[in-house]
Amino acid sequence: DVWADSAYRSAERLEHLARDGFREHIQRKGSRNHPLTAREQEGNKTRSRIRSRVEHIFGVQTQRAGNLLLRTIGIARARVKIGLRNLAYNIDRMGMLLAVTG
Repeated sequence: DVWADSAYRSAERLEHLARDGFREHIQRKGSRNHPLTAREQEGNKTRSRIRSRVEHIFGVQTQRAGNLLLRTIGIARARVKIGLRNLAYNIDRMGMLLAVTG
């Protein structure tokens, strides 16, 4: 599945995703002479809920790590570094959730 902003929606890109077997969840964009229908607005709302949750995680990791660029040699080290970032985020998130409920 591909979740993306409306800037990535084009006939060429949609065709490419379909050809490669991906399901697209790309936001729709209205224009002055062609506003979004109520159904398209609901679809955007559903997509936004999921996208915002994922983007917040990347935002937090960017703030804490400085950037998302990895300066490692080898895919194994990059995977470990990404895994440690995710682990740190999950531990921090669990701590926040326990503090709220506890």
